[in-house]
Amino acid sequence: MLFRIHDDVEEHDVDAAIDALRSLADLPCVESWHIARSLDDRKGRILIEEATFADETAFAVFRADPRHREAAAQMAGISDWWIGDYRV
Repeated sequence: MLFRIHDDVEEHDVDAAIDALRSLADLPCVESWHIARSLDDRKGRILIEEATFADETAFAVFRADPRHREAAAQMAGISDWWIGDYRV
């Protein structure tokens, strides 16, 4: 998933959002979790979220978790999203 941070968002709010996203790594349904900021900011501030789950049930548990919902609401307030969920 890519998040493009709105231009008017303060840097401390971006840092708080990164912290909130990184805190989700310890949820038991998550197999791997990476949050990073793009090295190239010519097109704006971009956060990258890469996650894997054992199966669709684990993914559904993650999406329903209150901590995920809170982080998602935080991101909705400061960014536009490009999402690609897929099964391997």
